[in-house]
Amino acid sequence: MAEFTAKDVQALRQKTGAGMMDAKRALQENDGDFETAAKWLREKGLSSSAKRSDRANDQGAVALGGDSAVMAIAEIKCETDFVAKSEQFTDLVQDLADLVAAKGEDEAKADVAERVDDLKVTLKENIEVGQIVRFEKRGDLVDSYLHIQEGRGVNAVLVELAGGSQDLAHDLALHIAFKRPPYLTRDLVPEAEIAEERALLEAETRNEGKPEQAIEKIVEGKLQGRFFADRVLLDQKFVRDESQTIAALLGDATVVRFAQVVIGA
Repeated sequence: MAEFTAKDVQALRQKTGAGMMDAKRALQENDGDFETAAKWLREKGLSSSAKRSDRANDQGAVALGGDSAVMAIAEIKCETDFVAKSEQFTDLVQDLADLVAAKGEDEAKADVAERVDDLKVTLKENIEVGQIVRFEKRGDLVDSYLHIQEGRGVNAVLVELAGGSQDLAHDLALHIAFKRPPYLTRDLVPEAEIAEERALLEAETRNEGKPEQAIEKIVEGKLQGRFFADRVLLDQKFVRDESQTIAALLGDATVVRFAQVVIGA
């Protein structure tokens, strides 16, 4: 009988979603041949990962890790909120976030890979690591916000400022969590996206019966007042005081960068 290792069993489990004893038996029955063992599991109805991997996993949880020098967001995805709210799932997400902050993304993923695989098998869901964000402080201030829903993180934000105060950084993180801007500045919005919006606004304005000679000016006004104000952080109105934009709120401070991970987004 061919020899195989515990790593071979784990690899077969990851590929097929079979239980540990089933994976071990498959390798024993097939002289350690990996592909033949995987086929054997499918034939016996013991392989489930292929079916699970096709299922939507738009639930999950996010967590924050680290400190003021290095901060991280980690997401693990699953199929149902029931699993996402379970203690073993949220503990794993938190451990991953802490590891990302301490060791970096690749090493953190490697450290939790076996636990993720175990959850796939025991909970019988399509579970995988989602988005990972890691900020090593390079500005003056780093802050965060985590929105908790029914015991799990569902909306996580990191923001870094040059200048300003910790309170300002936290207010900005809170704003981003609720307003969800995809871009920091207008120049980061793809030209194709702007062109598509401009074409839609031109059609909308014509349908409103506006004079042809006024359409260009009206469309530009709508781009500034609606499109950019919705998508660009610096153009958004502050969620706690809509009389001022984020650019005005910042004053002399500058947003170095921000990141947001939202479950199901």
